[in-house]
Amino acid sequence: MLSAQKRDVWKLILLFFVPAMFVWLTTMVIPFLYGIWISFVQWDGIGNNYEFIGLGNYIKIFSNAKFMQSLGRTAIYTIGTVALSNVLGIALGLLLTSALKGRNLFRTAIFVPNVIGGVAMGYIWKYIFNYGFTAIGASLGIQALSTSMLSDPTKAMIALIIVSSWQLSAYLMIIYVAGFTNVPAELVEAARVDGASGWAVLRNVRLPMIRSSITICLFLAIVRSFMVFEVNMTLTDGGPFNSTEMIALRIYNRAFVSLKFGDAQAQAVVLFVIVAVISVLQAYFTSRREVQM
Repeated sequence: MLSAQKRDVWKLILLFFVPAMFVWLTTMVIPFLYGIWISFVQWDGIGNNYEFIGLGNYIKIFSNAKFMQSLGRTAIYTIGTVALSNVLGIALGLLLTSALKGRNLFRTAIFVPNVIGGVAMGYIWKYIFNYGFTAIGASLGIQALSTSMLSDPTKAMIALIIVSSWQLSAYLMIIYVAGFTNVPAELVEAARVDGASGWAVLRNVRLPMIRSSITICLFLAIVRSFMVFEVNMTLTDGGPFNSTEMIALRIYNRAFVSLKFGDAQAQAVVLFVIVAVISVLQAYFTSRREVQM
């Protein structure tokens, strides 16, 4: 028999554990398993007319040129966004940890893009590209700005990368600011006394000391880039001519526009596996190079 004190401890544990476990199971585990099961059936999302087809959905998507093209575009977008957002994040982190007056004000102002929702940001930038830049180009006679970037397949992808990097770098900046703040000042000062230039101090002292921050930021940037949806839908809607349709937007269109839920869920499972493998490998290889402080 349990003592009264132990019963009270178990009651307290169950009081906190059971609700959290219930929420986790009902919002994460069960929908995830249900989604995997749907990937093995043909279903239009309406009614209970499930038709089990095994690996048919997976075979179909890997033989589908549009799926592979969408996956390739997502990879290009991810590489561009991850690189640009991290470079901007590091630059902003350096700037906001230097002897700059009003640093806290600048940190707040720069972080604002991350607060803006993806849908609102997409529509705002769509208006800027379609009317703002074109008006500037027309008034100044700049041919490159006379037409919207969103009307050209290549430029539309660049515009998508720029907008996403602009928002993501604001979030990564906070992590890099924390990393640069924790770099021991005596190491930086010793390097400067030894005659190291500013670039040498950054490359040989500061960046190696924030590798843990770089690992986190790369992980976050990769996951968010592969899963991009709101900005893709509102800024370009996959256009022009499906040239910017990322994999998440394609999954949405297959499920809720074409009513091919089984096919869409199979693509979602493939996307999950790709993101999981890339993220784990990136975290493993970059963490091995971290400097222990």
